Amino acid sequence: MNMPMYVPPEQLVKDRAEFAMKGIGRGRPIAAIQYDNGVLLFGENPSATLHKIGEIYDRIAFAAVGRFNEFESLRVAGVRYADVKGYNYGRTDVTARGLANGYAQTLGQIFIHEVKPYEVAVVIVEVGDSADEDVMYRVQFDGTLIDIQSFTALGGSEEALVEALTESYQAGATLADAISRTAAAIVTVEESAVAPERWEAAVLDRTLGRRRFRRLDTQEIVAAIGE
Repeated sequence: MNMPMYVPPEQLVKDRAEFAMKGIGRGRPIAAIQYDNGVLLFGENPSATLHKIGEIYDRIAFAAVGRFNEFESLRVAGVRYADVKGYNYGRTDVTARGLANGYAQTLGQIFIHEVKPYEVAVVIVEVGDSADEDVMYRVQFDGTLIDIQSFTALGGSEEALVEALTESYQAGATLADAISRTAAAIVTVEESAVAPERWEAAVLDRTLGRRRFRRLDTQEIVAAIGE
C-alpha cells in the first residue's frame, strides 16, 4: 500500500499563496481613490462587456482583479446578500464592512479547504455623506481583510502603483484631477500606453440620490485625462 506524500502545512500554504499571487499579478491594474465628492474606481480593462467594477448596493461598489469567473461569482453573491439583508432588515443595515467580512470568510475557507485557491483580490468601497465616512476594505485571496485609507491598488505591478499613487494623491481633488493622476500613475508603472476605450471607470458619488454608483464613459475619461 502506497502512503500519500506528506507536505508540511507551511509549505502547502506557501505554495497556494504563490499560485494565487501569480494569477492576480497577471491581471491589469485597478485603483480605488478618494476625491472630493466620493470614491473613484479606475483601471485598465481590455473587455468592453466583462466588467471588473460593479455596483453592489445603494452606496457600495466592488472592484476586483484575477480570474473573471471567480470574482464575478463573489460579486453576484454580494449582490444577493445585500438584497436579502436590505429587504429583511433595512437598507442602512447593508454595509461594506459586512460584505467584506463575508468575502473574507468565504475566501479564507476556499484557501484552506479547496484544492485550488481563488486567484482574486477584491476591494469593497462604501461612500458616506462626507469624506470622513467613506470606507474601503481590501480582501486578499486567503481571506486577509485590510482597512484602507484614501486609496489602494490591485493587480499588475501593485506595489509600484501604490507608491506612484502615494506620490500623486491629493486629498480633496476633483474627479477630473483624480482620473488624470490615477491614469498617469498606471501608465507610468505599467510602462505602456492605454487606448482610451480600454479604461474602465466608475464612481460612488455622494452628491447623487439614494443610488450613488455611476459608470464613466470613454468621452468623460478622455476629457479628464486631457487627450
